[in-house]
Amino acid sequence: MTGDTVTTGDTTESRVPSARVQRVSVVVAGFGQNIILTTVTTFILVYLLQFAHISTAGIAIATGIITIAKVFDAISDPVMGSIIDMTHTRWGKLRPYILFSAAPVALLTTLLFTVPDAAENVQLIYFGIVYLLWGIAYTACDVPFWGLIGSAFADPAIRTRVVSNVRAFGAISLGLATLGMPWLASALSFGPKTTGSGWSLAVGVVAVLGMALYVLPFFFARERKSQAAQTRLSFRQLFLTLARNTPLLMVLLGSVLGFGRYIVQAGGAVFVVIAYNNEGLFTLIGAAIIGGMVIASFATPLLLRWMSGRALAISSSFAGTVLYVAMYFVGFDSIVAIVVFIFLTGLTLGAFLVVQATMIADAVDDVERRTGVRNDGISFATLTFVSKIMTALSVLAFGLVIVAAGYQDGVTVTASMQNTVFVGITLVPAVSCLLSAVPFFFYRLGGPLGGARMSTD
Repeated sequence: MTGDTVTTGDTTESRVPSARVQRVSVVVAGFGQNIILTTVTTFILVYLLQFAHISTAGIAIATGIITIAKVFDAISDPVMGSIIDMTHTRWGKLRPYILFSAAPVALLTTLLFTVPDAAENVQLIYFGIVYLLWGIAYTACDVPFWGLIGSAFADPAIRTRVVSNVRAFGAISLGLATLGMPWLASALSFGPKTTGSGWSLAVGVVAVLGMALYVLPFFFARERKSQAAQTRLSFRQLFLTLARNTPLLMVLLGSVLGFGRYIVQAGGAVFVVIAYNNEGLFTLIGAAIIGGMVIASFATPLLLRWMSGRALAISSSFAGTVLYVAMYFVGFDSIVAIVVFIFLTGLTLGAFLVVQATMIADAVDDVERRTGVRNDGISFATLTFVSKIMTALSVLAFGLVIVAAGYQDGVTVTASMQNTVFVGITLVPAVSCLLSAVPFFFYRLGGPLGGARMSTD
């Protein structure tokens, strides 16, 4: 309750926001953060192709840069998590990083969409440097955010609701970015055609506003005091604890194998241009996947009242496989059919993302009970780790599909090119979802069903 005393880090904070205020601040922060991530993930290839005018060969290099940078970021996530776990300040170990990472993320996000009008090799060098720095800055903001969710909300049922709300409003921010960014870029181009400078201004505005929302938990959320709060943990202790957390490792493996779930987000805007010669149709596809994710995110806590997290992770993976295969055989002649299938796959994705985060949080609680070590930083760094690996693999896979299809701005689109790209957003995700289910059969936590069901209280 407001006015309680809580110990965080090395000092005591006497004024603690109410539980409701803490929940709202975290959900709003996730909304602000996600709108930036969505903008970069969804539109960076479109921007490079259509506004920076990067060639097919250049796109191959750019996707390679993105993949390498994402792998580097992913590897650095556990390091960042360890640094967080070894941090002791009067604000705690997580909140300082939330405060001080906001400005760099906003600046570097804007610079990503401000590629200079120069020779292509100069453009690619610029993009590579800025993208690498952006990834480092985003790691410094993403890891503590998810760690704070695990630390601030001790009750698993409340934590699951917070995660579901973060995921749901993250999907809403995805919708706003997907639908609104092209419009905003057009408006800020101040002319009949959308320009690169219009995109720069639009992304700059959204980045500043998004990071302003992101810092709210620094002021309105508090960390939980762990059993080892006053103990200086070493890298060795943290990594050994992580390596012995088998349930967590199974969630991570299942997530990485399911990278194909992100391919529609990474390549949907390019797909509608190739398949229908109408980038405006991405509005329908974006709305469909977002609608599915929002509904599933809100519904998942209800589903977890009568089935385990493990069962839901497996069933959502199998459902995704069936839906992507069916979409391939139906074909893309009807945009209505595509929208329906994308909506249904959005349902499976939304459920999976909520379960993924809650299973990791459960694994953190379990390892603290067994070892006395609460490693929020490094454990939730694995969540951001797998998200980046999934994004990197999805961008790489779709980039390779574009290269295989031979598409670039201004080229004549052929039926073969359309079919190749369609395979990339249907059969590749189908195989990925199928493989994703396998590790969850080996998830063991809280009994043979792989996790206790949520209380109905």
